[in-house]
Amino acid sequence: MSPMQLAFSRWLAPAVLTTAAILLSACDAKAPEAQADLRITGVTVIDAERGRRENQTVLIRGEQIIAAASGDQRPATRTLDGTGKFLIPGLWDMHVHITYIPELTPMMADLFLDYGITSVRDTGALLHEIQPEIQSWRAADAVAPSIYFSGPLLDGALVVYDGDGRSEIGIANPTPDAARQNIARLQTAGVDFVKIYELVSPDVFAAMVQAARAAGLPIASHVPLALLAGDAGPQVDSMEHLRNIEMACADNANELLTQRRARIEQPGTDSGAELRAELHRAHRSPARARADKQTCDDVMAALTGTVQVPTLRLNTVGLYPPQARADWMTHLAKLPQQTQDAWLAFAENFPASGSDALRELQQFSQWSLNLVGQLHAAGVPVGAGTDTPIGSAIPGYSLHTELERLVQAGLTPLDALAAATVRPPEFFDMADTIGQVKAGHVADLLLLNADPLADIRNTRDINAVISRGKLVREY
Repeated sequence: MSPMQLAFSRWLAPAVLTTAAILLSACDAKAPEAQADLRITGVTVIDAERGRRENQTVLIRGEQIIAAASGDQRPATRTLDGTGKFLIPGLWDMHVHITYIPELTPMMADLFLDYGITSVRDTGALLHEIQPEIQSWRAADAVAPSIYFSGPLLDGALVVYDGDGRSEIGIANPTPDAARQNIARLQTAGVDFVKIYELVSPDVFAAMVQAARAAGLPIASHVPLALLAGDAGPQVDSMEHLRNIEMACADNANELLTQRRARIEQPGTDSGAELRAELHRAHRSPARARADKQTCDDVMAALTGTVQVPTLRLNTVGLYPPQARADWMTHLAKLPQQTQDAWLAFAENFPASGSDALRELQQFSQWSLNLVGQLHAAGVPVGAGTDTPIGSAIPGYSLHTELERLVQAGLTPLDALAAATVRPPEFFDMADTIGQVKAGHVADLLLLNADPLADIRNTRDINAVISRGKLVREY
């Protein structure tokens, strides 16, 4: 090689290496390593804590949201175009019974996810029936909503749901000692909260509250028939169905309470279900007729620290039976034929127009709507639950009906979303990790095709469902 050729080669080598480095760098810039599993771009984010934020990019890694901001360009393994769409936190149903209808149980997880329900609170099931479901839903590879359970209803000496003519989901607590022992067993079994039912005596109720608090377990409760809502409500974390508030609001509440206690102490041969039904029939309508505004205002003021789960979907059945919805039959077709037949038979036997039974149902429906509006206006927190599958409630589908009823009662669409996304994690003291579209929160998300703040019914118009970071449904 001549001196000139040698000099040229020495000049060319660094140039080639530099050029190669530049080319490699350019390749790296075009295809950087993914920093997220899923990226949703150009989406309008809505959550109850921070309202609406437009043109957001949401990044998800594993089960967690790692970013939710405008213009984030970090790459992801998969990208969803959220342009023109709306991203909200995954919805909760705060009041479900997974094992109540056995043929539905194997379908429950899928049905909830179909409708964007990414978390549920099971409020009553025998341990040996619910524990296999808990294990299945919580398995590492499971595609299922997050589930939180109470185990059985904690009833009194008599049990309403004792398996005689209805599902068995309750257990007896005839004494304070029995109550303490049962709650200790539930704590050992790993329940997430306890559920107190209607036939407990005042001393048993007090023992349950004390034992649950000592165990660090939140408390859901029907207001026991032997107590007033203003007294029992502040001692628990959620109240279900608006049950027995009507009596507490009556100007003769103490008189009715004395009657109830005497009857509960002398049940005769009546079953728990018969006794409860008798007392509701005897007092529900008369108490509403004796409602006193100041008394009711005092009751509501006492409940501002207790989440109300009104199950309006169930309470307003007199005005809005499920079979009256135009799409109910279409969604009912997803269920087993046995369940379809039973629910259609119930629909056919619904009280006739103009009957006393229908009038009473309609009056109770309207009272329920009015009361929820008053509770909300008084600053009482409201949570969304349906009691599915009781009362012909299609799992998942019925939560969207509940949101509609909450708005009808006087909540704004954003308030209704809070009832299904913020109130439930607050019950479990988890509001700092779930319920918002923000970094650090669990990636339970619902992508909608239409704005739920414009019309809460748009929560039904689902584009995609993300459960614990996994894209589990696309429509």
